[in-house]
Amino acid sequence: MTTSPTRALVASLVEDAVTAPSMHNAQPWRFVHRAASDTVELYGDPTREMPHADPDHRALHLGCGAALFGLRVAAAHHGLGAGVRLLPDPGDPWHLADVRLEGGAGADEEPAELWPALAERHTSRFPFTEERIPDEILDGLRAAAILEGCRLVVPGDWHTEAVMGLVHASEMFEAADASVRAELARWTRTGAADEDAGTEGIPSYALGPRQYDVTSPVRDFDSPRRVSDRGAARFERDPQIALLGTVRDAPREWLAAGQALHRVLLRATLDGLATSLMSQPLEWPELRHLARDPLSTTSFVQMVIRMGYGPRGRATPRRPVSEVLGFA
Repeated sequence: MTTSPTRALVASLVEDAVTAPSMHNAQPWRFVHRAASDTVELYGDPTREMPHADPDHRALHLGCGAALFGLRVAAAHHGLGAGVRLLPDPGDPWHLADVRLEGGAGADEEPAELWPALAERHTSRFPFTEERIPDEILDGLRAAAILEGCRLVVPGDWHTEAVMGLVHASEMFEAADASVRAELARWTRTGAADEDAGTEGIPSYALGPRQYDVTSPVRDFDSPRRVSDRGAARFERDPQIALLGTVRDAPREWLAAGQALHRVLLRATLDGLATSLMSQPLEWPELRHLARDPLSTTSFVQMVIRMGYGPRGRATPRRPVSEVLGFA
């Protein structure tokens, strides 16, 4: 680059990056821009770990990988290339990636096309219709995952039923584990008058309605019923889901899966789909390995994605860039 990106531009890139999804909207990332090398460093934030639901930090890596892809999209939108190096420091497991901002010749036009979806993609915990997603859209989502070295599997009827059974089993596991419930409560906001607005976690307006006559495919963050004005609704009886997976199961693959997850979600948003994430069965080792199709080459399921046609979710709060970005 003939000139280094300004601090204002770097802040704008990070502001776009942190629209990424993360487990319970914990936003477990921080960035450092080093002007001498035009590099943005991405770190996991250990103060935002979840020792009960995510003891190996797999979900934390997925969230940071999603933010990394958002940074790539924002850079491409501004005509910049983004040379990514994963896990650049073997001595620091929290140093997850370095992104070298490069001149326009290195910019990737394909991620730039996804930029409008950064502001539009929001998790929807509302019922979807029973309208089926066309095959051509599903093929595009599969291709999006492949671009990041991952695979998106759209399960058939028996596999979908099996995964939904795991979702329901995870609800019982969660109900029986006080530590997991307390961890979940930490990241759930009830909208009470004495509660601060917050810049993290799941706000009450994003919880969606309670299930009415079937077990909802959406996690109920308010199982103690602390939010009094939530209505009830019937959810789709035949949820449309996709499983994002990798061949191996280590931090590098988790970061790749996070990037693939965000790419898929952004593409789905531009395709007119609403989406939500179903991580519940993947948080229990005894359930996670049962989620994969035994005939598939995808050995490890990293995320279950629910998608379909229905209301888009509202934006959830984000920490200000000044809290997650430093300059050196």
